[in-house]
Amino acid sequence: MDSDLNPQGWIWWPEREDLSLEFTRLLASAQEGGATFSECWLTASRVDFAGDDSCDDSWHREWTVTAELNRERASSAAAQGHPATARSNWLRAVNYYLTAAHPFDLSPDKRLSAIASMRECAANYLDCREPRGEVVSIPWLSEFTLQGYYLPARPGGDGAPVVICIGEPGHHKEEFLFKLARHASERGMALLAVDVLGDGTGLSLEEVSLHHKPERAIAAIMDYLAGRDDVDERRIAILADGWSSSFVARGIAFDHRFAAAVCDGGIWDLHLRSFLNPQNRPFGVEPCPELEADRILRSIRCPLLVAAGERRGLTADRIAELTDRLRAGRRDRDVTLEISEGQISEGQISEGPETATGRGRSDNSILANEFIFDWIASRIRS
Repeated sequence: MDSDLNPQGWIWWPEREDLSLEFTRLLASAQEGGATFSECWLTASRVDFAGDDSCDDSWHREWTVTAELNRERASSAAAQGHPATARSNWLRAVNYYLTAAHPFDLSPDKRLSAIASMRECAANYLDCREPRGEVVSIPWLSEFTLQGYYLPARPGGDGAPVVICIGEPGHHKEEFLFKLARHASERGMALLAVDVLGDGTGLSLEEVSLHHKPERAIAAIMDYLAGRDDVDERRIAILADGWSSSFVARGIAFDHRFAAAVCDGGIWDLHLRSFLNPQNRPFGVEPCPELEADRILRSIRCPLLVAAGERRGLTADRIAELTDRLRAGRRDRDVTLEISEGQISEGQISEGPETATGRGRSDNSILANEFIFDWIASRIRS
């Protein structure tokens, strides 16, 4: 199957858009140290899209080979006393294993094997980091424990500020090790990378989602950090990576311990629920989902940054309109709206040359991450 690079920066295998999206995510991670362009192109060229073998199996096999090469280089460098080289290779191995596990129709055994190898490389990276990181378990449900990676700030005396980086349900926390950890460390902040996928030993995410709401994990994560001696519990921020739900906004709406938050602020929920309120329904007949979403997002008290790519499914004008609801009734509210390819502040849109920052896009994510972490640092500095 031929590949094509179009002017918007998307790599297309015409019959496998899912793999095209994953490949462009991988390319975007190269600028943060999660891959190398040469390894990406070489590995992709070996994938057999038209042969007798399953395309998904070929994809898994080739990315696993590349991941294991990086893993071997990391182990060799660590044994020879070269921790910097070991760290960079383990991070790339983490990302390549994540890509190997991506195909939706991949057999469960192969996916679980790739995820297990990815987590082993992540643990090796933490052991080699300075200061050393930790694999932590966070109690949430009696049958479901969250797993996280805690990367402490460099020693500075008192408890350090922390940013919680959490992905949308289904996204893996390992991506934050190369995507966001450096930005936190350079600004004197510790980082807790966590997801809602659990520790792999209990129930599946699908089983948990049937009976529990993922936003309820936010309080458990905050409880864990507040109990650490090396954390300043007055300076804990949260960053939600992704815009396919508002579960983080729902989680912080009634937990007022956060010093700052970067998320959609409930905008996605508000946008979706607005379609569930038929105009001909008499007001008061039953709860209005749009008003309920308004109530939740207006309950967020901490400084809030709404950061979005302009091509994430909502237009800039629509995002600005919904964000104005966040400010309604509280003019002293600290709400910042930033849209790549133009910024919005207090409802005014300014055009800019920055490229979009959506997940799965081959774009300039560094600019977005620098802006986000500068904003977080300014809010939790004191």
